[in-house]
Amino acid sequence: MIYYIPPVNLLGKGCLSELGVPVKKLNCQKAFVVSDKFLVGNGTVDRVVDILAKEGIESVIFYDVKPNPTVANVENALKLCQESKCDFVVSIGGGSPQDCGKAVAVLATNGGKITDYEGMHKSKHKCLPIVAIATTAGTSAEVTINYVITDESRHVKMIMVDPNTLASITVSDPDLMISKPANLTAATGMDALTHAIEAVVAKGAMDVTDSTALYAIGQTFKYLARAVKNGNDIEAREQMSYACFLNGIAFSNAGLGNVHAMAHQLGGLYDLPHGVCNAMLLSVVEKENAKHAPEKFRAIAETIGLDTKDKTDQECVDYVIKRIEDLAQEVGIPKSLKELGVDNPDFELLAENSMKDACAGANPVFFDKQKLIELFKKIA
Repeated sequence: MIYYIPPVNLLGKGCLSELGVPVKKLNCQKAFVVSDKFLVGNGTVDRVVDILAKEGIESVIFYDVKPNPTVANVENALKLCQESKCDFVVSIGGGSPQDCGKAVAVLATNGGKITDYEGMHKSKHKCLPIVAIATTAGTSAEVTINYVITDESRHVKMIMVDPNTLASITVSDPDLMISKPANLTAATGMDALTHAIEAVVAKGAMDVTDSTALYAIGQTFKYLARAVKNGNDIEAREQMSYACFLNGIAFSNAGLGNVHAMAHQLGGLYDLPHGVCNAMLLSVVEKENAKHAPEKFRAIAETIGLDTKDKTDQECVDYVIKRIEDLAQEVGIPKSLKELGVDNPDFELLAENSMKDACAGANPVFFDKQKLIELFKKIA
């Protein structure tokens, strides 16, 4: 068994202030900071740059990252990184800057184009050192070996699974998540729940991944709605950041499944928010998975409060599915693609591309094209 986890992880309220010591130990001189316009505008990037400067480290900032980062984003960022002769990457944000940062870091040491790395374990060399600083509790991209880049020419999200892109240092400071908008908190939080549930249900699940994923599921059900209702609830923010960290190291090792395989296609084809797509698909896909792995749902049901002693497998499944649907409704997740502006989805293309997605292989059961079309239609 191989279990991947970043070697240094700063966790908890105010931990960003502790970044200077581990960064100094990287023995790097010039940071390529990947973020977005919002985090530049609200001063978060400046806070990090100031910490680096106190350690004698220069920074070059790239902030033109789309919510679904593209091949062009990566190419532009890589050019600036190389021209500036940066020797490590600092990614600040949610999944978008994290994924773009990984792509730049791996190309800087391996060469080629980012399209060369679609799939599993394609790079030969360790990427530039990465310091990954999370500002949302959802994607877990800062702690995983996965990253996702949209190939705008094919309208496809490319999934890369690569241990060579594992960060050297991660930061999960809930202070950076305070006052995030309710809709963003909801979407990223439901993304986190999807990661954890898929990690438990995945074919690659093992005791060590179940232990972290199940705990993350329990914390998400307990604290997500609180964080959505009150963005300044620091306890809820902190517990969600822990859940995000734990489910990240779980699915990075166990794999995901068809929720993500299908959500990636919606994002690639229609540029929809990833967390929202996962949230809409989660109960739909897991109802089908439960027919083939009911014991997984008994464990989840116990974690979120059901006394399963005298319950049938189906009662456990029904409880979990209902709790997922209730939480999605409570935090304001849309119920249909129509609500997101997609009136006539291309079900054939969505299904075909879902079957090719790297995440599909970890699902406990194979979904053929007709099954995928059937499931997509449930959220149309």
